Amino acid sequence: MKFNKIDDTNFELDVTGYVCPHPQLYTLKSMEKLKDGMTLSVLIDNPSSVESVNQACSDKGYTILEQTSPKTGVTAVKIQK
Repeated sequence: MKFNKIDDTNFELDVTGYVCPHPQLYTLKSMEKLKDGMTLSVLIDNPSSVESVNQACSDKGYTILEQTSPKTGVTAVKIQK
């Protein structure tokens, strides 16, 4: 797991290589660190984890801004707090 600051309001969490429930748990922990309006891009390579992360973030009231595939087998989910 790697948590990186991109700039003052954007962060990236790389949870590739992890399986449920770890990506979801790491994502929620990381979102707690952010202030309202900040974004977190989560890199996930486990399809079921993508669904879990999306659902958990929606349940917490976070906004899923976009979902892309930056490289084969990896999904990037951009979430705003």
